[in-house]
Amino acid sequence: MKRFLILASAFLLLSGCSNNWGWYVVDPTTNTGWVNLKFMASGAYYTIIMSLTAILISVVVGLLVALPGLSTKRGWRMFNRTYVEIVRAVPILVLILWVYYGLPALSGITLNVFWAGVLALALSDSAFQAEIFRAGIQSIARGQYEAAQSISLNYRDTMRYVILPQAIRRILPALGNQLVYMMKMSSLVSVIGLQELTRKANELVVSEYRPLEIYTVLVLEYLVLILIVSAGVRWLERRLKASDT
Repeated sequence: MKRFLILASAFLLLSGCSNNWGWYVVDPTTNTGWVNLKFMASGAYYTIIMSLTAILISVVVGLLVALPGLSTKRGWRMFNRTYVEIVRAVPILVLILWVYYGLPALSGITLNVFWAGVLALALSDSAFQAEIFRAGIQSIARGQYEAAQSISLNYRDTMRYVILPQAIRRILPALGNQLVYMMKMSSLVSVIGLQELTRKANELVVSEYRPLEIYTVLVLEYLVLILIVSAGVRWLERRLKASDT
């Protein structure tokens, strides 16, 4: 991380030598640059909160959708497959626009931009979460189910105490990848006006007319967020491995 920040700073400083570039708009040593940087960084709050809220909802919905896919009854499996295929086929941007503009006309339910973004992101991701959970649960050896039955555990307790704890350990890297994916896709919510990182950058470009410099900072903001999330997921994986040993 330190090396990356040093290289990024050096790049910005060297780039400032060109008369065609205006890095002064994001130069923290000037008053204007500092104000612009704070304005852009203020969008991180909504990016983080929206991504975390959406991923929590999508994990719960994904698990609920995954369980019917493991059923021996054809109707439940068809429900799982239909939900996954339909939701997975709809682009996230289209789903965001449909939830924000179409849902009020269809049901009379009006959502603000934050909850519309959360709902759209959570619905879109839930289909992928369902497949992740289904694969993780199916990877558990049949002997684990038989051992649970031998001590008279019902289906719910078997899933809660035996199967899901093991499955979650196996799918944790995939869940971490989905969180990274969610944070990147949250930028699309800017089209309906949510003041997150991308929206803030777009507004600054309109006032400063320096897209290269401003969007470069935006790239660095997302990169820092993703690196932090990735480091957190790896730390959690190590903790789980340590607890197993």
